[in-house]
Amino acid sequence: MIELRNITKIFNRGEVNEVAALDGVSLRIEEGEFVVLVGANGSGKTTLLNIISGAVLPSQGQVFLHGQDATRLPEHKRSRWVARVFQDPLGGTAPELSILDNFRLAALRTQRKKLKIGVTPAFKASVREKIAGLGLGLEDKLQQPMGALSGGQRQALTLLMSVMDHTDILLLDEPTAALDPRSAEVVMETAERLIRQHNLTTVFITHNLRETQRFGNRLIQMAQGRIARDLDEEAKKELKLEEMYEWFG
Repeated sequence: MIELRNITKIFNRGEVNEVAALDGVSLRIEEGEFVVLVGANGSGKTTLLNIISGAVLPSQGQVFLHGQDATRLPEHKRSRWVARVFQDPLGGTAPELSILDNFRLAALRTQRKKLKIGVTPAFKASVREKIAGLGLGLEDKLQQPMGALSGGQRQALTLLMSVMDHTDILLLDEPTAALDPRSAEVVMETAERLIRQHNLTTVFITHNLRETQRFGNRLIQMAQGRIARDLDEEAKKELKLEEMYEWFG
């Protein structure tokens, strides 16, 4: 569960380039909800994700994760709950390391830092099985450097790594924006499957209005640092593509 109470974020306070990225935002996302977040550039979407992840701390207000006050908790301490997939397919990965080594680093993110993690035959077999489920043929290429893969392959693997260990909250920050249509389809199908399988509480930023229609059970539009619309599953299903285009003028 995610709860934001009266969140305001001001960048460059007191300077000529002061920006109020978020203006008194209050939001509650229940466990297992899949929220799609849309809005024009500069509307506050990414800042909202940064506040949830801990990459940015609010100027005012409180952040609660699973009922615990996480307002001043830094990003690395929220990693036991929160995983994030970025727009850049290389974001959050080590491109010079192998696929298997990247999965090992992901396991070390939330577990005790023991050297044996990720080097046992059982771990390798588990990774191979998870990757085989993608249907991309990468299960036999565990020693291949992550940076040698296509963007779609990297994003699909990043999704697997993000939920492999005790993640409850998944933040998807335009994960398909840099991908071709076929790769984007694979990534979002993988995301949807993992979200259902692990009952993840998910916030998904996208500029693709067709993705907005297809995915998620709640739709939030942001404008000028505030929540302009908040549609539940039924209202979202009835929403037409033409109506969403009108939101952006």
